[in-house]
Amino acid sequence: MSKIGTIRLVYSINMSIFVEYNRQNMTKKDLFKQLIAEYQQFVSNVSFTERDYSMEDRLNWVLVGVRRAGKSYMLFRQVQKLLQNGHSLFEILYFNFEDDRLPLMSTADLDLIKICYEEMYNHKPIFFLDEIQIVPNWEKFARRLADQRYHVFVTGSNAKMLSSEIATTLGGRYMIQNVYPFTFSEFLTHLGVDTADKNVIFHSRVKINKAFETYFYFGGLPEAIKVENKREWLSGLFQKVFFGDLISRYQIRNDFALRILIRKLAESVKQPSSFNRLANVVSASGKKISTDTVIDYLGYLKESWLIFPIENFAAKLADKVSNKKYYFVDNGILNLFLSDPHTSLLENMVAIQLKRLYGDGLFFYHNGIEVDFIIPEKDLAVQVCYHLNDTETTRKREVNALLQFAKFMDVKRMLIITKDEEETISENGKKIEVLPIWKWILGVS
Repeated sequence: MSKIGTIRLVYSINMSIFVEYNRQNMTKKDLFKQLIAEYQQFVSNVSFTERDYSMEDRLNWVLVGVRRAGKSYMLFRQVQKLLQNGHSLFEILYFNFEDDRLPLMSTADLDLIKICYEEMYNHKPIFFLDEIQIVPNWEKFARRLADQRYHVFVTGSNAKMLSSEIATTLGGRYMIQNVYPFTFSEFLTHLGVDTADKNVIFHSRVKINKAFETYFYFGGLPEAIKVENKREWLSGLFQKVFFGDLISRYQIRNDFALRILIRKLAESVKQPSSFNRLANVVSASGKKISTDTVIDYLGYLKESWLIFPIENFAAKLADKVSNKKYYFVDNGILNLFLSDPHTSLLENMVAIQLKRLYGDGLFFYHNGIEVDFIIPEKDLAVQVCYHLNDTETTRKREVNALLQFAKFMDVKRMLIITKDEEETISENGKKIEVLPIWKWILGVS
C-alpha cells in the first residue's frame, strides 16, 4: 500500500472512531436529557412518610444505609421541601443510577449528565444523586461539585462510601446521615396513626398491638409494609444484597461459607462471638475458612449494612476488637434465619433503636456480670428479657445484673425491656423501670 493509501486508511479509521464516539455520546445525551426531565416530574409528585430526620438545607449530604431503607424517599422529601420554599422545579437535577435504562456508567458520564442539564436549563442545579456508588470514582465528582459551590445530596447502599479513602477525598465537604429502616413511630405514621398525640396512641391500642406484631417479625423496611408475602419479599431483598453487594462486589468465591457465617451470626445475636470461634464453626460445616477470612467477611457484612457490631465496654483492647456482639439492621432480615425467633428479635429490636439513638456510644458489659446494653455518656443501662416473671430465677438474674452494675457505674436510669410486662422495681435504694418494648420504643413511658 502506498504512503497516501496508508494515510487515507488511518484517516478513515479515525473518522469512524470519531463518528461512533459521537453517536454513542449523542445517544447517551438524549437519554440523559429525557431522564432528567422525567425525574423532575416524578420527584415533585411522589408521596412519602415523614421521617425523624432533619438535614440542614445549606449543607451537602451523603445518605447511607441498607437497600430499601428509604434513602430515595428522603431525597424526594428534600426536593419537595425546596419547592415549598420557593425553588423552581427546573433547579432540580435528580438522577437514579439504578435505573435499568442506563448503560454501564463511567466517571465521564457524571460530567455528561451535568452538561446535559446545562444545555436544557439556565439554572444552577441542585444535585440529587441516588445510589451513586455504582459509578467508579464518584467521590471525586462529588468533591468537585462541592468545591464549585453546588448544593448536593447523595445516597448509597454501601458503607464503603464512608471508608477512610472516600472520607479523605470528600474532605469534610459533606455531612453523613445514616438511614435506618422505619422506627415503630414512623411505621405507625405510615399506617395513619398519629403518634404525636398520646391520646390517639392509648385509644388505638388494638391497632397498635397488631401493627407491632408485624413490625416485630417483619421489620421496618418501608416497601415491605405494602407487600402481602413479606417473607418472600425480604428473602428476595437479602438475595440481592448477598449476590450484588457481597458476592459480586467483593468477588467472594466461598459463598457457602459466607452463608453459614450469616446464619451463625443470626443464631448468636445475643451473645459475643469471637473471630476464632466463628472461623471454627464455619469450618466445621465442611468449608474450611481462616480467621483472616472471617474478619474480611464481617467487614463486608457491615459495609453492606446487614449487621452492626457493638463492643464490650469492660474488655481490654484486643477483646474489644475480636469479641463483639453482632446485630442485624432489620428484624425482618434477621427473622429469615431463625426457627425460634422471639427472644432474639426482641433484643435485636432494642439494639437497633439504641444504635439509632446513640451511635458509637452503645456498648455491652461483660465482666463477671452481664448487662445487655450500656450507654456510658447517658448513664443508662438496659437489660432485655422476653418474660421477666417467667421464673423467679429469670427475674433475679436480670434485676441483680443491673444492681451489681450500678455499683460499678453510677447510672441514672436502669431499664428492663420486655415483650409486654410493665412495673417499677425498687430495691437497695435503686429504681428499675420495666417496660414493654412497644411503649419504650414509642417513648410513652
